Amino acid sequence: MRIEFFISLFIAAANPSVEAFVVPRQHGLSSSLSLDMASVGIFYGTSTGSTEDVADQIKEAFGDDADGPFDVDDLEGSVQENFEKYDAIVCGTPTWNTGADTERSGTGWDEIYYTSMSELNIEGKHVAVFGLGDQSSYAENFADATGELHDVFQNLGAKMFGYTSMEGYEHEDSKSIRGDKFCGLLCDAVNQDELSGERVQNWVEQLKVENFLEGSSSIKVTTEDTIPESVENNVESVFQDIDECSDMLDETIKQHSETNTGFKSFYNEKTRSTMFVSSDGRSCYYTSDSAGRISP
Repeated sequence: MRIEFFISLFIAAANPSVEAFVVPRQHGLSSSLSLDMASVGIFYGTSTGSTEDVADQIKEAFGDDADGPFDVDDLEGSVQENFEKYDAIVCGTPTWNTGADTERSGTGWDEIYYTSMSELNIEGKHVAVFGLGDQSSYAENFADATGELHDVFQNLGAKMFGYTSMEGYEHEDSKSIRGDKFCGLLCDAVNQDELSGERVQNWVEQLKVENFLEGSSSIKVTTEDTIPESVENNVESVFQDIDECSDMLDETIKQHSETNTGFKSFYNEKTRSTMFVSSDGRSCYYTSDSAGRISP
């Protein structure tokens, strides 16, 4: 009786002892999935292009982890759509309205701070800010607008990152000082432009160490307890039927093994299973060793 072809196909599909073909089943129906989807959006406002230059350097330092940079004056879609789709955002601004109480950037930021940005849903989002200023001509108001940019996001519930040391600067005062640090990365393209590249690199590395990129990106999707009990019972019944059919096949194979001289057996001591291979090497089947070793 030539049953080898049928048996090889059926066992491969139904016999849980055939590890070469079938992934060991798990009756538990719960599962979880962890996805790393960290994505940084870089946004800036500019009047002369200096802030854009620093934004480009920040993008280069982040590499594939960041999108942009995007000028806030040229955003496609709403501010909310652009900001909320990123796990973390980096925002930059120059300072032109020196000494003003609010709207100090002189860019598109001033138009959205207290209008469309007030509707943002960014509670807990990771945000870091950077700014440009002239610490020589405006020593008492160095990069003031960066402080306002920082405060707008912080007041919306964002988690702020990237505070930096004031060491190496020559300013007298700034509205961007929080405690004994700047509230972000400050660059001076007028007096210390040669330091901007190194400051950017150090700042991006600092953000990575601070786990800025992790943001809200670690998403755990759990399907536990979502499978109806009736469905799970049916699945268990199917597995039971497969087990019974597998036992029947093992017994049938054992009965025919003595007359099945066209196949050669190979016994695996580790898996306690027997593989039967046809003389031409084109067909095979396996049997478990639950009832003892089978000899052809």
